[in-house]
Amino acid sequence: MRVITGKLKGRTIKMPKSKLVRPTTDKNKEAIFNYLNNYIDFEGITACDIYAGSGSLGIEIISRGAKEVHFVEKNYNVQNVLKENLTTLGVMEYAKVFKTDAVKFSNTADHYQYDFVIADPPFFKDDIHNVIDNLLKRNYIKPGGIIIVERSIQTKEKDFEKFQMEPVK
Repeated sequence: MRVITGKLKGRTIKMPKSKLVRPTTDKNKEAIFNYLNNYIDFEGITACDIYAGSGSLGIEIISRGAKEVHFVEKNYNVQNVLKENLTTLGVMEYAKVFKTDAVKFSNTADHYQYDFVIADPPFFKDDIHNVIDNLLKRNYIKPGGIIIVERSIQTKEKDFEKFQMEPVK
């Protein structure tokens, strides 16, 4: 895995040795961020990478100029790799790492406000619906903020029912 663009362009990101992590490929990450460039100026934003895994998506946001990115990852071993990536890339000062599950994070009393949230849950983990509900109910998203959820085509019907939106391809 590598950083696609920005100040960290071309730098590699270590992947955890875990079946719990399904990293977004460089090709998909590039497509996601090319699309987002039409809607977001990443410079100076505050963002959150939920189900962070290696931190690849959040690190991409930092590389593009974010002021701060929060990473939510509950698995201890995976989180260690995430912290190693942030340290190796020299961007820990732009990051805050939360060792908790996504639902608990999105339902905490100490909430934050984000310009951008990206969530890449395990494809068949439906707690993402609760996470998004919590983020919206608890005003985690700044006015004009954006939430992106990466999901499988196999969950399309259930996701449409819950989110009331067609997925963007």
